[in-house]
Amino acid sequence: MFQLYIGNKNYSSWSMRPWVLLRQAGIAFEEVPLRFDSFDEGSQFKQKIQAVTPTGKVPVLVDGDLAVWDTLAIAEYVAEKHPDKALWPADAAARARARSVCAEMHSGFSALRGACPMNIEARLPDTGALLWRDRPAVRADVARLIEMWTALLQAHGGPLLFGGFTIADAFFAPVCSRLTTYALPLPAHIAGYVERVLALPGVQDWVRGAEAEADFLDFEEPYRLGRTAR
Repeated sequence: MFQLYIGNKNYSSWSMRPWVLLRQAGIAFEEVPLRFDSFDEGSQFKQKIQAVTPTGKVPVLVDGDLAVWDTLAIAEYVAEKHPDKALWPADAAARARARSVCAEMHSGFSALRGACPMNIEARLPDTGALLWRDRPAVRADVARLIEMWTALLQAHGGPLLFGGFTIADAFFAPVCSRLTTYALPLPAHIAGYVERVLALPGVQDWVRGAEAEADFLDFEEPYRLGRTAR
């Protein structure tokens, strides 16, 4: 059985991607959570994860003696190990496009990721309104998402980016969470896609875990002084 090392579910967007991929696809794995006490050398988090991967970062997928790090590498490895799950589109052109948009997510959208860190438990519409007003790079990132998602939904007929669930939807699940947390403006058809992703059972399972953590980390919270009471 795979082991998947992850960070705090409320904050770790990189951990969310392979976790949701495995859970939504029905692939058995053991979750190994590592709390973000800090990212400094010598922290408990760094000591534990550096025993598994030289990068000192999550997520990491362990399969026997093999450790696979980086979300794209993990996704590719899982897809190769489970071809029956059809985690990439069957059509070669669609598969290439799916890989392209996953790579774009992996390396791009830095303004959105930097200004709007993932925070599943929070609701920050006022912060989102200020960021939308003052950060043209955030608006540009969201415009690119709208353009990309619109084209894919039209090309493949929905309900998800390539019809059924694929790695691409898992890669954009944390973005859907960000867009919701900060209430960034979206056209109706894109808001519908966001809702459908957040309603996926694998995503819902992650969200429930994030909300149950009750682990407020001030260094992950640029906009709040405490955790919302629920």
